[in-house]
Amino acid sequence: MSGHGRGRRVQAHGASRGRYLRPLFSVRNVAGQVLILQLVVFLLLVVAALVALVLQAQRQATDQARREVLAVAETFANSPGVVEALDSRDPTAVLQPLTEKARKLAGVDSIVVFSTEGIRYTHPDPKEIGKHVVGPFEKAAKGTPFTNVEGVEGPIGLSVYAEVPVFRPDGSVAGIVSPEIRLKSVRQEVTGQLPLLFGVAAGALLLAMGGSALVSRRLLRQTHGLGPAEITRMFDHHEAVLHSVREGVLITGADGRLLLANDEARRLLELPETAELISVSELGLPPAIAELLASGRTATDELQQVGERILAVNVRQVDHYGVREGSVATVRDSTELRALAGRAELARGRLQLLYEAATRIGTRLDVARTAEELAEVATGRFADFVSVDLAESVPEGEEPDGTETVLRRTAVIGTRGGHPLHPVGAAVSYQPSAGPDTRQAVIASGLDSDNEWQELTPEDTHAVTDHGIHSLIRVPLAARGVVLGIATFWRGRHSEPFEADDLALAEEMVARAAVCIDNARRFTHEHATAATLQRNLMPRGLPDVTALDVAHRYLPAQSGVGGDWFDVIALPGTRVGLVVGDVVGHGLLAAATMGRLRTAIHNFATLDLPPDELLAHLDELVTRTDVEEAVDEERVGITGATCLYAVYDPVDGRCTIARAGHPEPALVHPDGRVEYPHVPVAPPLGLGGGVPVETAELTLAPGSQLVLYTDGLVEDRHRDFDVGQELLRTALTGAGRTPEQLCRAAFDAMVPEHPRDDIALLVARTRTLDPDRVADWDIADDPASVPPVRAACARRLADWGLEEIAFTTELIISELVTNAIRYGAEPIRLRLILDGAALICEVSDGSSTSPHLRRARATDEGGRGLFLVAQFAERWGTRYGARGKVIWTEQNIHGGTEPTADLGDLLLDQWDDTLL
Repeated sequence: MSGHGRGRRVQAHGASRGRYLRPLFSVRNVAGQVLILQLVVFLLLVVAALVALVLQAQRQATDQARREVLAVAETFANSPGVVEALDSRDPTAVLQPLTEKARKLAGVDSIVVFSTEGIRYTHPDPKEIGKHVVGPFEKAAKGTPFTNVEGVEGPIGLSVYAEVPVFRPDGSVAGIVSPEIRLKSVRQEVTGQLPLLFGVAAGALLLAMGGSALVSRRLLRQTHGLGPAEITRMFDHHEAVLHSVREGVLITGADGRLLLANDEARRLLELPETAELISVSELGLPPAIAELLASGRTATDELQQVGERILAVNVRQVDHYGVREGSVATVRDSTELRALAGRAELARGRLQLLYEAATRIGTRLDVARTAEELAEVATGRFADFVSVDLAESVPEGEEPDGTETVLRRTAVIGTRGGHPLHPVGAAVSYQPSAGPDTRQAVIASGLDSDNEWQELTPEDTHAVTDHGIHSLIRVPLAARGVVLGIATFWRGRHSEPFEADDLALAEEMVARAAVCIDNARRFTHEHATAATLQRNLMPRGLPDVTALDVAHRYLPAQSGVGGDWFDVIALPGTRVGLVVGDVVGHGLLAAATMGRLRTAIHNFATLDLPPDELLAHLDELVTRTDVEEAVDEERVGITGATCLYAVYDPVDGRCTIARAGHPEPALVHPDGRVEYPHVPVAPPLGLGGGVPVETAELTLAPGSQLVLYTDGLVEDRHRDFDVGQELLRTALTGAGRTPEQLCRAAFDAMVPEHPRDDIALLVARTRTLDPDRVADWDIADDPASVPPVRAACARRLADWGLEEIAFTTELIISELVTNAIRYGAEPIRLRLILDGAALICEVSDGSSTSPHLRRARATDEGGRGLFLVAQFAERWGTRYGARGKVIWTEQNIHGGTEPTADLGDLLLDQWDDTLL
């Protein structure tokens, strides 16, 4: 949690505490008044106790000081040598050191020894020696020791002292010993105890405040923050409400006496005015009610007869800490409600039936199943038999025109095994006056005596009445202004006839079912349209290429057709392009998007673009399409697509692969091993953002099989993508299988019973051209090298048995090689490929300049070479590589490549327009 979140929570907590404490200390409510009064009383008690404790501590300290000085004086007076010192010539010299030592040991402030005349012999202050003492000492001089009761101001200040006589052996007083303790020292001891006293007092005050706050808080919660006047007013209101409600209330005590009864209880139970505090057994109540109120048991809507009334009695016990303190009973007059109970139960059953109809009808987008669900819901609880007839165009997804009188029985269900109704699949004919176009629901009862109902149904009337069916309800299945069919509900001899209220229920059920059937019809129509569109957009046949043996599979998802596709594109130079793609989603939009992408790939492949450039252009096309169509709210752009494009060259066995967000292909080696070659992945189409597309080049041995697929084959909700790839590896492992067998094995092992996504699979087994069918030459950048190359080509054509097309081939080669020498750059290379019935000529050079076919002017010396090439070759074109370009031509070796006119006429045609 962030600091802001904690701060807000602390603020909210503090605010709630403040809102709670403010009414607690308010003098306007009872809780606040009680709390403040308790706090004042506790504060006074604590202050009084604190003062008493301080005074008591001070007195105890003074008494302790008097006892101490008396003990010190008596100890010193009875010490050996004190009498001799007093009777010596210089008592001070002897006693002064002794008194100082004794003072320090005893911890008193002073020990003074003086004569019976009051002259000091010793004193802590030497200046005071020889001076007369202050205060009474006559009592000690007469032989009686004493201590002062109050403090006396002396040389050392206000103090507590004792005076004890020192007796000679003969009993006479030799002197007086007087120790002193200053009251300041005594008060310091008391002051040292004050923090403890104040701490105890504060703790007691806090505990008292806490206890008072808890009591007041509970009182505040119980009184809801109300003041005395408000509580009184609320009590008056509750009293008024208690006696005005239309339900009797009785409160009884633990001893069974009635404590309270409102006016409604007095009226229903006919209680006397003085019923309170009387035992319920003595109120004259009916025995059953009296026993119930006195038993102490709990009751809920227990019906009791009191006179002509039927009372519903509820009893709840009032317990406090497990001790029963009484009970509360409510009494309600349910005489009228009992009459309505039957109708309420019937209404509840109908509502339950409508609820089940809403949840059980339309679980699948299938027209026939939806009709069956309507019959299943209504049979047994509403009707004995149910039949559903639909227009024949509805199951096919088409919208009926509403004029049909011949319908198709789609569902029929009865509570018992046999029924006289037409079976499922039968054609049923309705009278024009009772056909679906009437759009009116009809109820008919007494079928055995009324013949008018026979126009409502195509059933055999005699068989129906003989089976005991006596009433029916016929409701048209209408949705969105279109009547789809008719639903008929039948009741037999074991059921009551239909009533007017049943017609409304039947109409409600049929209306919900009609919407579900129309949804299923529209889905069927859209599914069929999407399937038709996809069939027309998918390749109907694959080109016959010598480079690959190809097998394929396509399986639409259970929810409908989608945007997966595959393609095999024949490229110049016996090369083949392989495409597998996947458009996100299902339905018409996905199928249409797939068609757009497939067309774009064919167009880009016509330009003979390498895989990385083709996917880059395709990504740019998707991005531009999304941007352009985002402006139009009614048009939806391409929501997401992936694609893999591979180009295989059978001359050298190289395969160049690029992919945009698509799964890696699987490669099955001739020995049966399976691997997933690493192919750099680019973002899905439309999300590239200018990121360059990388390619991977694989050299495939003859007989290798390249497996391209969409993610629906390996990914499923029950397994991860990696697990699916391993399962596919296991299914593909093995040598000696054809592409068709690999497709079958992959589908058998990987495809679930109900696939959630489309699956496209393309398996291509590679071939390489016979080296004897390929010839190539390196050409020097010199026009003189053209004749030798032409002669070498003529010899190779003769070896291949192609003397018939040697002249046109030499002409093509001469023009292409001459253009490469004149306008191109080194290295220049010529390659001839004999592929079945086609001869392919390729001239490559290091320049990227593209030749263009044009009509030469009369004054031009050149510019007619490509025109001749185009006339003699069936196809020609240019493709670009990383280092230069390749100009290629394709000729049919079985004839058809020779122009219809002779060479001279063709050349003269170049000047016709100009000369005229």
